[in-house]
Amino acid sequence: MTKPTYELEQGLQAQGHIRIAGVDEVGRGPLAGPVVAAAVILNPDDIPEGLNDSKKLSLKRRTALEAELRDRAEIAVAEASVAEIDELNILRASHLAMVRAVQALDPAPDYLLIDGNMIPNGLQIPSEAVIKGDGKSVSIAAASIIAKNWRDQLMVDLAQQHPGYGWEANAGYPTKQHREALQNLGVTPHHRRSFKTVHNILYQE
Repeated sequence: MTKPTYELEQGLQAQGHIRIAGVDEVGRGPLAGPVVAAAVILNPDDIPEGLNDSKKLSLKRRTALEAELRDRAEIAVAEASVAEIDELNILRASHLAMVRAVQALDPAPDYLLIDGNMIPNGLQIPSEAVIKGDGKSVSIAAASIIAKNWRDQLMVDLAQQHPGYGWEANAGYPTKQHREALQNLGVTPHHRRSFKTVHNILYQE
């Protein structure tokens, strides 16, 4: 299994870029909760070992890596709310969260490596979209870890206010338990009304 490397970043450094941020978002697929993005600038001389796509890491490993990143890298996290998701659509809302995360880095990065195949509108910084970037670039992998941990913890907190949907385990994704709870318990303020599964429950005859 290939793991992400620092090669993309090294190529950019050779072109004179110094502050290179990896950017990733998490939470496009869930029926509930915000979408969360993170932007991370690694220190080239002090990169934590074992950075990888957050989906390939256990919670214990992600938690340990996040602690290392918070000590050794520059990190910013941002969200786009459920209301913004419903108003804009999930793609544009996830891009908005990415732009906010980048803007929260101070001083600003001078180049961005963005997970996916699109560069969000509103970024004034030279950028490159990297398909499956969290498996190629350690900077993007670091951002995926930070964003996933942030969002998962957020859903654990929301689960305490709205028990029964299983958010502490499913993070708002449409698992069987979550879909059944929607039918039985109804829709919460944290559900994305623009998503078909939620919309259909709200407007069923």
